Amino acid sequence: MIQDYSENTESLFVANIPNFVKQAEARIYQTVHIPVLRKNVMGTILSANKYLATPNDFLSVYSIAAVTPGTGAYTYLINKDVSFIREAYPTPTSSGAPKYYAIFGPQSGNITEITLILGPTPDTDYAVELHYFYYPDSIVTTSTSWLGDNFDPALFYGAMREAMIFMKGEQDMVSYYEQKYTEAIGQLTRLVSGLERGDAYRDGQTKIPAKGL
Repeated sequence: MIQDYSENTESLFVANIPNFVKQAEARIYQTVHIPVLRKNVMGTILSANKYLATPNDFLSVYSIAAVTPGTGAYTYLINKDVSFIREAYPTPTSSGAPKYYAIFGPQSGNITEITLILGPTPDTDYAVELHYFYYPDSIVTTSTSWLGDNFDPALFYGAMREAMIFMKGEQDMVSYYEQKYTEAIGQLTRLVSGLERGDAYRDGQTKIPAKGL
């Protein structure tokens, strides 16, 4: 479709089509947080270790909970600055059930991944449940995706905008595809931030006022 709409089969352009799609995906995922951008994993907070490594595909936290040994009770940690945790628990011996977390910085062995710091230092081992934001594999590599299967207009028009910029197209064509992309994003937002976050039992059915003749 990108080749057909752009009327461009030049080899360099065709070779960059996957990049147009990936750029569009990243832009969409930063604009609308659709459910498939959420991942849930279990791990372990180790006793006397105030640092917790995140998964390799981690981008940001939705929630993090420490699970109390024995009871299985969940305690959701509160996000704070590193400075708050350092001041509240100034020494490693300030131990107890974790209450707070902060984005600390890159992992010591992998500067591309993130480490969390906990406060206070865990007094025992805890199971931890991390609910986080990540980018799913691109449709370029998987051939299918939630976005491609359920709402491809946003992906297509976003990719076409990138294609027009690559071709140094006329500004009116770039603006046209930007407008079409914006319309598609509005519809996608209505789906994932509106329809999927409510139901007819709580919110009533969606109604459009009937106008008289």
